[in-house]
Amino acid sequence: MSRIGRKPIPLPEQVSVKLEPGNRVTVTGPRGQLSAQLAPEMTIEVGEQEVRVSRPTDQARHRALHGLTRSLLANMVTGVSAGFEKRLEIQGVGYRADMDGRRLRVRIGYSHDVLVDPPEGLELATEGTTVIVVRGNDKGAVGQLAANIRKIRPVEPYKGKGIRYVGEKVRRKAGKQAKIGG
Repeated sequence: MSRIGRKPIPLPEQVSVKLEPGNRVTVTGPRGQLSAQLAPEMTIEVGEQEVRVSRPTDQARHRALHGLTRSLLANMVTGVSAGFEKRLEIQGVGYRADMDGRRLRVRIGYSHDVLVDPPEGLELATEGTTVIVVRGNDKGAVGQLAANIRKIRPVEPYKGKGIRYVGEKVRRKAGKQAKIGG
């Protein structure tokens, strides 16, 4: 049995799960509403305090879908109750970011400023001039927007300049070395 799939998903207060035919799930909470079409083979049982996911057989496909379905459902519950957040930091002389209304303006060593418009349901913010915060209810969308911002200027291995996740370790290379001997 899947270790992840068999764990029940506790429902916080003010969060409700509505199950429609064909495993279309709608989760509503204080931060909004998320819905998704989950695997129709999985059985989803909605209780008063928790949601459980079970699989029909022990086939490899069903074992894989069991944990995936439970994780997607748990992420939806967490998203509408607490939300998700990714933090990025900018390192480099003269590199900075600031907000221009809802848009993010990144000055990162190009001849022009890079503007990032957040999709509907996501929010961008800056802390100082070197930390970018991406917030939202959908875990996948938050991670994708953070990855797209990081892609503007990935960290280079020689000086460590660029955009990285907070706490990300970057392996540094030595660079050119002087020749020794004759």
